[in-house]
Amino acid sequence: MSITFTISDLAKEFDLTTRAIRFYEDMGLLQPERSGPGGRNRVYSARDRARLKLTLRAKRLGLSLTEAKDIIDMYDSPRDTGAQLKKFLQVLATHRLQLEEQMADLQANLEEVKEHERETRALLLKAEKKAKV
Repeated sequence: MSITFTISDLAKEFDLTTRAIRFYEDMGLLQPERSGPGGRNRVYSARDRARLKLTLRAKRLGLSLTEAKDIIDMYDSPRDTGAQLKKFLQVLATHRLQLEEQMADLQANLEEVKEHERETRALLLKAEKKAKV
């Protein structure tokens, strides 16, 4: 018999809400079996657990859930590993470029804030000197 997990088991293990896990299921990232009256109980397999772990890792990398699903789905298909790795590299390169652009924007914004601080300090100093006179 294979190991299975409840939605509560996964929520606790990965520090997620059950709602988040159901959302990942709606996105097609997880495909639990159903049991109980009317199929109300979700039964997650070790495969679902692994897919959830990979999804969260992709999310930490900043990938969209669609990108994460595409990459994770590649590993479920009988495709060539080289093609999977090339696709993953493309996704990572695109994401890295986006992050580098965001970092450059943040750096420019930070420099602008520093300049405003310098100007404001100078004006404040001038105002304080004027007030003493």
